[in-house]
Amino acid sequence: MTPRWARLQRAAAERGIDALIVTPGADLRYLTGYDAKPLERLTAFLVPASGDPLLVVPELERSAAVASGVDLEIVAWAETDDPFTLVADRLAGAARIAVDDHMWGIRLLTLQDRLPSTAFTPAGELIAPLRAIKQPDEVAALREAAAAIDRVHARMGDWLRPGRTEREVGADIARAIVAEGHVRVDFVIVGSGPNGASPHHEVSERVIGVGDPVVVDIGGTMPSGYCSDSTRNYVAGGAAPAAYVDAYAVLLAAQEAQRAYARAGVTAESIDEVGRTILRNSGYGDLFIHRTGHGIGLETHEEPYIVAGNRTVLEPGMAFSIEPGFYLDGHYGARIEDIVVATDTGLDVLNQTPRDLLILD
Repeated sequence: MTPRWARLQRAAAERGIDALIVTPGADLRYLTGYDAKPLERLTAFLVPASGDPLLVVPELERSAAVASGVDLEIVAWAETDDPFTLVADRLAGAARIAVDDHMWGIRLLTLQDRLPSTAFTPAGELIAPLRAIKQPDEVAALREAAAAIDRVHARMGDWLRPGRTEREVGADIARAIVAEGHVRVDFVIVGSGPNGASPHHEVSERVIGVGDPVVVDIGGTMPSGYCSDSTRNYVAGGAAPAAYVDAYAVLLAAQEAQRAYARAGVTAESIDEVGRTILRNSGYGDLFIHRTGHGIGLETHEEPYIVAGNRTVLEPGMAFSIEPGFYLDGHYGARIEDIVVATDTGLDVLNQTPRDLLILD
């Protein structure tokens, strides 16, 4: 199998980039399989547009790099060495170097000092298109992650009930995220009543009341490194406000229409508009205050973004969320979120839990 970094080399050569430098983060893990620690000591993957790449690591991290299974030349630097000079010597003569989008600013400034004649540019425009199209093994990893978070949602009735605080419910959910196979909890949102009107509310000491609508948006990272993310909506016993129930029916129709429409060959922005039009025509357009979705993979948020203005044409293998919502400040909110993968004929929908408003006794 062709290494992922080989595809990056071809993209760099086509753009007139002489070399790339990738530091710890999702890009490095994607390209090499090495999930390096983001230490103050420099780890850097050097990828020339032609020739063999190499991995520069601190000596005390050499064994971890080897254990990760990377099939690369590894150059380790001692504690009193200057790793930036080492990198500069290896890349001397490079006129244009692309650096990963999440490189620490101090590292870029130091590299610019060591290579004053070199022009530096972001590497995201080269790496993001590669990461956006998931290969079959990546889709399988995302499917496993979706099934794991679905199992957590299926247990919501064990924890979410009137009289408990959002924080208490959130703690139970966090434990279940790990118990169901994740290695890390990335976020837990339990937005009850008026807190549901804040899309990125997390948890609070608010006591959940009878009939409160509750937004539960949860996700984590699996051993594979791939992420889960799914939002469902619940009512904690009793009857939800009639106006909320009416709005939820429109939201469900909007999300269903987006799932029916989305596929390879349509633009990212057109998916957003399908759902936004339905909400707008029913009087809820001003309450849909965020984009429809985001790509997902080794990061919860990555390309492609499903938002107005993004004319990217979807390709088979692109994985992203579809998550329209409405938010009435001071009252309630709702969001329905699935992770999907574009195919030529439609979508492979990875989350399978019910999307209807669930009333928990």
